[in-house]
Amino acid sequence: MLERHELEAFVTLAEELHFGRTAERLHVSTARISQTIRKLERRVGVPLFNRTSRRVELSPVGRQLYEEIRPAWTQIGTALKRAIDSGRGITGTLRVAFIGAAAGQLLVGATELFRDRQPGCDVQIREAQIGEILPWLRDGKAELVLANFPMHEPDIVTGPVLVREARMLAVPSGHPFARRTSVSVEDLARTTLLQLPDTLPESLRHDRTPRRTPAGRPIEPGPSAETFQEMLTLIGTGQGAFPVGAQVRRYYVRPDVAYVPFSDAPPLEWGLLWRADGATARVRAFNQAAYDLVNNHR
Repeated sequence: MLERHELEAFVTLAEELHFGRTAERLHVSTARISQTIRKLERRVGVPLFNRTSRRVELSPVGRQLYEEIRPAWTQIGTALKRAIDSGRGITGTLRVAFIGAAAGQLLVGATELFRDRQPGCDVQIREAQIGEILPWLRDGKAELVLANFPMHEPDIVTGPVLVREARMLAVPSGHPFARRTSVSVEDLARTTLLQLPDTLPESLRHDRTPRRTPAGRPIEPGPSAETFQEMLTLIGTGQGAFPVGAQVRRYYVRPDVAYVPFSDAPPLEWGLLWRADGATARVRAFNQAAYDLVNNHR
């Protein structure tokens, strides 16, 4: 295999046909170019350039090698430029996903601020279902997702908390808890708790659907749901309960579901997630725009 510096020296000399100009373009000495070409010719077994005191020209073998290498070399350079542009946030489309109506509204505001700051970068917003969060991030369908914390995964980065909201318990409207002004975390031992999809990390499932109360009382697990609307439908048909954020009272009003505040549960937290190896400049810039939006730092 040819080394990168050998290919670069050969292609540049084939274009310039001058050792001095080739050295200037590559920011190395003329002696370095001569040494590299001689080493390359020894590996090939024949001269790649015909040299005289007055001119340099490609040999037949050298011309054949140049014509076969040049398209691939151009393609590599183009791909590298696209990667650099994407990393710097100069061009391209940032793919951002959200979970639920309230998150979508927050994302719209963050997108407007981001576009004001980065007019050369477009933003594509998509709604993801609960179980799609990590698969979308890992396969590149989304570069950022606005979702619930905690998400403790080695390949996923969580940004700062953008929103905190009171935790509530969604129960069937005919459930005894629906007539109460509040419930306790210990009350979860007296009901069936619907489950999140297995594609979500254990950290989030433990936070939202624990198997025991703080006092150690077992909580009966119910069926799982792939989407939030499916979760609410299961609740409405009496198959269990599920902890939700206070915003659901505004965005998901249903006659068959009641939302009862917890008296002793910590708030739910929301923020942006992205892949650890996908922290490009535009991802960081969007995260900063979202943070500035919620903290009124325009």
